[in-house]
Amino acid sequence: MIGRWFGGGRKTQPARRAAVPAGYRVYAIGDIHGRLDLLTALHRDILEDSTRHPHDGTNVVIYLGDYIDRGPDSREVIEHLMRAPLPGFESVRLMGNHDEALLKFLDDPMIGPSWSSYGGDATLLSYGVRAQPDTIGFARWEDMRRQLVEIMPITHVAFLRALKTSVEAGDYMFVHAGVRPGVPLAAQRQEDLLWIRDTFLDSALDHGKVVVHGHTPVDAPEVRPNRIGVDTGAFASGVLTAVVLEGESHRFLCTGTPGWARIAAQ
Repeated sequence: MIGRWFGGGRKTQPARRAAVPAGYRVYAIGDIHGRLDLLTALHRDILEDSTRHPHDGTNVVIYLGDYIDRGPDSREVIEHLMRAPLPGFESVRLMGNHDEALLKFLDDPMIGPSWSSYGGDATLLSYGVRAQPDTIGFARWEDMRRQLVEIMPITHVAFLRALKTSVEAGDYMFVHAGVRPGVPLAAQRQEDLLWIRDTFLDSALDHGKVVVHGHTPVDAPEVRPNRIGVDTGAFASGVLTAVVLEGESHRFLCTGTPGWARIAAQ
């Protein structure tokens, strides 16, 4: 079971490379953002990879959050993930800042305008929520909140509420956005785990574990001594990426054939 190994491990030391626990292979997937087509394609690639590189241990898939917004299939992505689409894999689903925003909107329509400005409108459309032409201002967002509460399956709300904010495996910590440098990992605030950017991205500090994260789109996966970033902007680029961690090694799987993937395969 996952509880045997997540949360354990040693602190990263400069003299050796970070590793996941022996007998485990981890696939950590970046921000999906409503792209069901890319998610199903990457799932196929992961299944093929696990068949092509069999091992006697346990395969684990970790989703780094932001399942919704921007792309056209937010509702369908949640439904797909609820079906446990990778048979034989253990799975861990983390919360992203967009997923948190949807949960907040269910209780507070006042966040509607800001959430909509960074992609929430696509999620509302995917659930069939429509703005009424005769409502404006606060009444407009309250009406859409009410529609969403009535339309959104209870199981989807439960899925979002059950999302974790972080998980650890050996020398790695998996989060959506990153961590606050200089703060012990056990004392990190949820706001930073879901939202932090430059303070984390620009830091060269040893965080105690190598942080695997999404949240900030990059043209190609970023591998630094203290972090690995795998958000390759799937909703716009068509490239959904997973880092594969086994022992002290790492490699990448992605949809499409971006230039960085062709170079890595050479």
